[in-house]
Amino acid sequence: MARTIMLIPTSSNVGLTGVSLGVIRSMERQGVKISLFKPVAQPALGGDRPDQTTTLIQSNTSIPSNKPLKMSHVEKLIGLNQQDVLMEEIIALFAENNKQSEVVLVEGIVPTNNYPFASELNYNIAKTLGAEIIFVMSMGSDTPEQLKERVEIARSNFGGVKNEKITGVIINKVNAPIDAQTLARPDVSDIYHTPKFDGKTITIEDLRQHSPLPVLGCIPWNIDLTACRAIDMANHLSAKIINEGGIKQRRIKHVSFCSRSVPNIISHLRPNALLVTSADRADIITTISLAVMNGTEIGGVLLTGGYELDANVAKLCKPAFETGLPVFSVDTNTFQTSINLQRFNLEIPVDDKERLDNTQNFVADHIDSEWIKALKNESTSGIARMSPPAFRYQLTEFARKAGKTIVLPEGDEPRTIKAAVICAERGIAKCVLLGNPDEIKRVAATQGVTLGAGIEIMDPEAIRENYVPRLVELRKNKGMTEILAREQLADNVVLGTMMLERDEVDGLVSGAVHTTANTIRPPLQLIKTAPGSSLVSSVFFMLMPEQVYIYGDCAINPDPNAQELAEIAIQSADTAIAFGIEPKVAMISYSTGNSGQGADVEKVKEATRIAKEKRPDLLIDGPLQYDAAVMPDVAKSKAPNSQVAGQATVFIFPDLNTGNTTYKAVQRSADLVSIGPMLQGMRKPVNDLSRGALVDDIVYTIALTAIQATQQ
Repeated sequence: MARTIMLIPTSSNVGLTGVSLGVIRSMERQGVKISLFKPVAQPALGGDRPDQTTTLIQSNTSIPSNKPLKMSHVEKLIGLNQQDVLMEEIIALFAENNKQSEVVLVEGIVPTNNYPFASELNYNIAKTLGAEIIFVMSMGSDTPEQLKERVEIARSNFGGVKNEKITGVIINKVNAPIDAQTLARPDVSDIYHTPKFDGKTITIEDLRQHSPLPVLGCIPWNIDLTACRAIDMANHLSAKIINEGGIKQRRIKHVSFCSRSVPNIISHLRPNALLVTSADRADIITTISLAVMNGTEIGGVLLTGGYELDANVAKLCKPAFETGLPVFSVDTNTFQTSINLQRFNLEIPVDDKERLDNTQNFVADHIDSEWIKALKNESTSGIARMSPPAFRYQLTEFARKAGKTIVLPEGDEPRTIKAAVICAERGIAKCVLLGNPDEIKRVAATQGVTLGAGIEIMDPEAIRENYVPRLVELRKNKGMTEILAREQLADNVVLGTMMLERDEVDGLVSGAVHTTANTIRPPLQLIKTAPGSSLVSSVFFMLMPEQVYIYGDCAINPDPNAQELAEIAIQSADTAIAFGIEPKVAMISYSTGNSGQGADVEKVKEATRIAKEKRPDLLIDGPLQYDAAVMPDVAKSKAPNSQVAGQATVFIFPDLNTGNTTYKAVQRSADLVSIGPMLQGMRKPVNDLSRGALVDDIVYTIALTAIQATQQ
């Protein structure tokens, strides 16, 4: 029987959806098989619209969840004094939707003026489901001592100290700026103009010292989690798009109304700002464009008043627009526009996966991991799973423990700088940025990030000469001279590779700007393969909805022979072990077992034989068709005696054509995240990025590289 836990908000504005999402993510990280149960839909805008938490989970995850009862139906039953009927409907809905879970997370109803019955209803639901109760509260303006009183009052409303089902409290929005009503600022205008918190910082130790209940989460206020996309603002205002640019990607963290003179708006020209000005203020529009051309990534420009943008001004600003600056306009004046902006809904849009993921990860980072582990240990089924959130979390944890230094040759590239800052803040790795220090600092400033501890900037001009003698020594048999060495070391990838060769860093990540060949060639020439490896191959970590698969080789070897294919299989299995994935290796072909013939099938058969002979400790089988490798029902008919068929976790493709096509088809068709390619078989870890890599892609690749460095 599943363990049932109910999150019950004690008041409005506690951030219940964010807390629920974070608790779900923290359970996923520990491999807990979870489902979400929302008894009653409660959309922020009222009515019978879809429920926010349920919609986000159903649209972006494979976690089981139900269709909640409509609030109008619940109100009707309560009005008719038919609470018993309502509870029967809820228990039936619960039983129908939560049959295979270890833990069912129930999200309660938020008490508001429209729903004064929420607390009583929550209590009845918790008793009906036999759920453990965890209160969700926000700090407001309370001190820890005052919060203790609020916790006591909440507990008394749910049976008091005699109710053993009350097991803890999660405190959200800790150290948030507070408005006149003692609420963490809820509207967009206030949020984006909030000064920094100046009060005494409250810690989880302070809360635990005073709380009469175990504090299972202490979640700090984080304004970045409210950063919406420019397109969300434009849609809210029904704005006309003047220049689309990066409107679907750029984030808005500040809203500034630029109605002053030019000297007085300069301080407002910040990264991620939405700058609001009248469309006839050519001086301000051109000033904004100048800031953009100097590298400041403005979030967007909103033109008010309904005026057409002057053609000459548009022509003058065209270079700024071409950098991706979103520009949109509304017919309302600036005053009315400011009122409309304050009505902006800060809920996470269903299609904003980046913000959803960031929110889940941030909240999960501040949920008590020991509590989650206890849930896992006390669940009845104990199913071992490697879900994508668990894998990503494990990556960062392993990397933190590794404590490695990674060199980034593309040190002045904006995404790379952002990734380095994230890695430093999370303790994933120490990053060395190669590049002109002034340029790196300038780019960092325009991106709105701070280069602090954990990041080292190295000027290639100052250190390049140190590596000339060693490069000449390494490549003397290839005719290397000091002149040629200096020319090659002008390439930062070569320079970074030499730093790796001399053990000054532990790994190298490149490719956000450079080609794969440009990234891999220097290490192959200077670092070479690891002992026992005759080739370098690659794998992608494919983050399927419920588990992580490994695909190899999809990036390096065009047409490996049987011996090479066997080595790729062994390398990939060892990679799986290193990253906590049980390796069940499927050698993929268009034929399963002895059902087909041909040179390609025979190659896979021979590779399977060689791999098994070299590593009898590994589960390896082939040839297997892909469906036989992943689908238990197909495996029963096509390979009934296989220990791999139907449950494979590592997939070895017969050639690059098959592997690369399959990984991209699966990734794009299923809209999956894939991490890689990660190179295998190198003496020291070097990894290549896609030139379209996102910041998170770079972060996880740095983490992969740091972990690899512990295994060399």
